[in-house]
Amino acid sequence: MHSFAPEIILITILGLVVFSDALANRLKIPSVFLLLIGSYLIYMYVPIAVPIDLPHYFDTIILFCIPLIFMGDALHLHFSDIKKHGWSIFYLAVVAVALSITAGASMYYFGIFEGLTLGAYVSLFAINMATDAVSVQSVLSRFKGIGHDIKVLIEGESLGNDATAVIAFFFIGLPWMMSGTIDAGEATLDALRVFAVSIGIGIGFGYLFYMMMKLIEDKRGELFVFIIEAYLAYVVAEHFHVSGILTLITAIIATKAWIDMDMKRLDDEEAKKSKTFLQKLRLHGIDSTTSERMEYIYEMAKEFGYIAAVMIFFVLAEMVSLEKFWEYKVEIFAMFIITTLIRAISMAKFAFWGSKLEQIKPVGFEGWFILTFSGMKGALSIILVHMIPASFAYKELFEVVTTGVVMLSIFGYGTTLWAYFTFFRKAEEKKLFTH
Repeated sequence: MHSFAPEIILITILGLVVFSDALANRLKIPSVFLLLIGSYLIYMYVPIAVPIDLPHYFDTIILFCIPLIFMGDALHLHFSDIKKHGWSIFYLAVVAVALSITAGASMYYFGIFEGLTLGAYVSLFAINMATDAVSVQSVLSRFKGIGHDIKVLIEGESLGNDATAVIAFFFIGLPWMMSGTIDAGEATLDALRVFAVSIGIGIGFGYLFYMMMKLIEDKRGELFVFIIEAYLAYVVAEHFHVSGILTLITAIIATKAWIDMDMKRLDDEEAKKSKTFLQKLRLHGIDSTTSERMEYIYEMAKEFGYIAAVMIFFVLAEMVSLEKFWEYKVEIFAMFIITTLIRAISMAKFAFWGSKLEQIKPVGFEGWFILTFSGMKGALSIILVHMIPASFAYKELFEVVTTGVVMLSIFGYGTTLWAYFTFFRKAEEKKLFTH
């Protein structure tokens, strides 16, 4: 008899997305809360609705979902915003993450997690400092009053933060944890090599697919080109043992940046009178797309990413064990509190000390509050912890702690923001940057 498992799982996922969105709109709460709860309830109590052994095919699910999850968020970053807030995004995505992982790893000297080596601490904090773009967007899209500049910082951080955390985990933490030793200089150089090569490949793909966009004149074809670009950039980068996530993010942002330049040119009559070398290199005069078609691409990419995240949530539901949560409750709360404090301190740069550096503008206390509690964890943390070899003695600890932190961050941070915007802040949207 023919198996209808793929059809059933698709119905389940789409049905859960539709139901969660509809109920969230009525209850005025973030839909990610309902997605997580619904995924767990369906997986545990309605097994007929999930007829595929998702944990068994987890690696395949990861490869399928990663490009979709990151593509949508990358498309929402505008070139003008990157130019304006480039240093701030770099601080959030690279400097703050590196300092946070270092601060977390220093807990080794206090013996917070018994039995773990220093390399294991680096891995554990790299996993649990990675924010989740889909969860963050799901929560923040529910609230009015968040300034555009803060949204840019959050989007930029959620992308770059993940890329930095992945490089720190795979090229420093994991080798150190599994071998017990590491050459700090060599590991740092390897991480920098991966960072540079990934960005280089990404820019190359970005230009190639930007030129391909000039050959297409319909929104569906342009959407498919972006999807192909995301998957191809990820696969090629992973094949050459560099960061697939950083490569695909760079590729999409690069393509989008050149498209933004084209759109700006259409509104700038002076640019039409002369052509610079760079404009000729971009086939100046041949438009890549239109703002109307890009709006369609934004929305569709967001929905694809949403569906991909739900697939990861179903795997997360399989990893949830109330008994294990209780057994490791001290470790879970310790990790949650430590990562929250580290994030609050790293975000304080924007609240109190930003004026000391011209390129990084302060956002005030409210901006600091939003940035701190927008650090929800999610799909990437689950993906990374799954990548730890089964032979690692403390893998269960890593899985349970990470799963617990993901749940606490989404519900804890999300509820904090929801309560603030629902009961305490009624003002209309205003610019949060202070000058």
